[in-house]
Amino acid sequence: MKKFDPRVALGVAIIGVICLVWLLVTGGLIWSTLAESERSAIVNAVGPRLFLLIGMWAISLVAVGAALRWLVGYFMTAPARLYEEAQVLLGTNVKRQLVPSGSLENRQLTNLINQLVQQRESLHEEMDSRVQEASRNTELEKSRLAALMSELTKSVVVCNLDGRILLYNNRARMQFRTFSSTPTVGGVEMIGLGRSIYAVFERTLVAHALENIQRRLQRGAATPSAQFVTTTPSGQLLRVQVAPVRAILENTTDKPEMTGFVLMLDNITRDFEVESYKDRALSTLTEGSRAALGNMQAALEVLEYPEVDDAMHKRLLDVLRDETQVLAKRITDLKTSSAENFMSRWPLEDMLGADLIAATTKRIESLGLVVEEPEIDKSLWLKVESFSLMQAFQGLAQRLHSVFGVQSMRLRLQGANTNHVHLDLMWHGEAKCTEQLVGWEVEPLKIGNESTSLTVQDVIERHSGALWCERDNDKGLVFFRFVLPLASPQEQLDNAALLKTESRPEYYDFDLFQSTEQSRSLEDCNLTELAYTVFDTETTGLNPAQGDEIIQMGAMRIVNGKLLQNEGFDQLVDPKRKIPPESIPIHGIQPEMVKGQPTIDKVLPAFHAFAKDTVLVAHNAAFDMRFLQLKEQSTGIVFEQPVLDTLLLSAVLHPNQASHRLEAIAERFNITILGRHTAMGDAMVTAEVFLRMIPLLAEQGIYTLRQAREAAQKTYYARLKY
Repeated sequence: MKKFDPRVALGVAIIGVICLVWLLVTGGLIWSTLAESERSAIVNAVGPRLFLLIGMWAISLVAVGAALRWLVGYFMTAPARLYEEAQVLLGTNVKRQLVPSGSLENRQLTNLINQLVQQRESLHEEMDSRVQEASRNTELEKSRLAALMSELTKSVVVCNLDGRILLYNNRARMQFRTFSSTPTVGGVEMIGLGRSIYAVFERTLVAHALENIQRRLQRGAATPSAQFVTTTPSGQLLRVQVAPVRAILENTTDKPEMTGFVLMLDNITRDFEVESYKDRALSTLTEGSRAALGNMQAALEVLEYPEVDDAMHKRLLDVLRDETQVLAKRITDLKTSSAENFMSRWPLEDMLGADLIAATTKRIESLGLVVEEPEIDKSLWLKVESFSLMQAFQGLAQRLHSVFGVQSMRLRLQGANTNHVHLDLMWHGEAKCTEQLVGWEVEPLKIGNESTSLTVQDVIERHSGALWCERDNDKGLVFFRFVLPLASPQEQLDNAALLKTESRPEYYDFDLFQSTEQSRSLEDCNLTELAYTVFDTETTGLNPAQGDEIIQMGAMRIVNGKLLQNEGFDQLVDPKRKIPPESIPIHGIQPEMVKGQPTIDKVLPAFHAFAKDTVLVAHNAAFDMRFLQLKEQSTGIVFEQPVLDTLLLSAVLHPNQASHRLEAIAERFNITILGRHTAMGDAMVTAEVFLRMIPLLAEQGIYTLRQAREAAQKTYYARLKY
């Protein structure tokens, strides 16, 4: 949209009025000196051509306007744009060369600014190099801490005293995903930097634990802690251990003071179920066996009498036999039905199948045997007790070598069904292993020259699995096949997500220890103090009031002036209507991509929770907000947060720029655009743009949210409505 320049219009009007006045004055003076006959001749000559003269005057004004517009652009707009672009370079860390335009003097000034910017960047690089060198040890310690937190097998969340999350590790992120009542978006609405932990736990539970810790600190306890058990919104049972984050004391005689607290989380739902099952099983066994034992005891007492006749003797023996069979059957049934629960003393843990294969290969090779390249489905996670399982494979490999002379073997891992996998130990040969396996299963394993009490059958029972021997005649292979359990979906770690994260995670911000609950309203908060949700939508079309629907939502969070790269909201939405073919090349979303995805009434509550306690930011926000407003009645979700629009803020900062499209602003700030016209890609670019705008707004005296919104509403573009 080409913006109307009022300066050109004002200049044309002034020149037109001046010319008209000059003509009228000059004509009046000449008219006063003419005789009556001359005046009549002029009237007769000019009168019929008066409209032609007015038309020529208007045409001359158009020509004057064009010339004036060129002159304004050449001598006024070009310097103004240069000022705005130089302001961007001064107020941000953008690195780019300004393009000379306008007059010769303006071009020379642009080249001079480019030279100064280049000198500044050289100085910055030199300073950065020195700072990096000086802080290398500190960064190393931070990296170690971050890596340690990332790899811990226990979920850890660190909060300040207001309950705002300051740090969390990968395990916590994965565990909170299982707590979410909206699993389609992965629990991102529950955990994140700056979010309140009280969205998950009752405030009174945490407050009680902190009070206990504070009392123990005052008494001088060395390692005070507290714990409680609670349920999550999704109904799972959680054991939470709370420990203090202590302030660094300058004087050792000072009393310790808490600046925050650490939560260590254990999901004990499964443990509780197992223990409850054991209690029920024990109760069933004792209560159900009491009557049988009573009958058996009575029968034995009667059998002790010598005068018992043969018929009675036979009946009593039948009673003993029947009751014994009942007890045996009850115990057998109990063992069969509860094998998995009663094996909990052998902890089964999630393990990537490829890691198990690699470790098993090394153990077999330690016997002097050759293990060929394995066949692995690298996406499979197993729930195993790895040490005993590797011992079983090592023992079988040694048996094969000593009995059949097998020198070379191969391991194969493949999925069997939704609950189990097949792990095969394969070799070439003609050995009839089925008969041998029957004996090998129950014999103690022998590893090298040492024997163990463990048997292959023990290992199979620990995993509630199976083992048999098969032959593949086509390939000339014989193999032992182990049937092992897959890791259950709620406990399986998202390996792809972990691989995308860097070894040093970005989920920490110790600066938040300094923050407290704000007593002022959001409108009066400084822009640098606020948390933001920067979002974008992709839609079926451009007319929300005429039935177009959202098909994708993407959002990023900004907390404490930092863009949280790993706390994104990215969700496709089933619009329950046809996606126009002409819109597909723009956003790239095919109809089959949204089929089966959650509808907007499922996605909006999760996004509302994700954006809680933040300011919404979007580019051309009027468009996106209109789609959300039209869903208020059907979903009951109302977004009452303040909204900032980067399009309007760009007009505030750079009123002389020709375009305020997202691509133009990103180019101005030297931001690389990835994934344009995808919800997440546009949200990411908008967030980067907004972060660069905040210091420039401050230079114009715009510090608070209220000031930013008022300035935005005064711009030309604020009149756009949808």
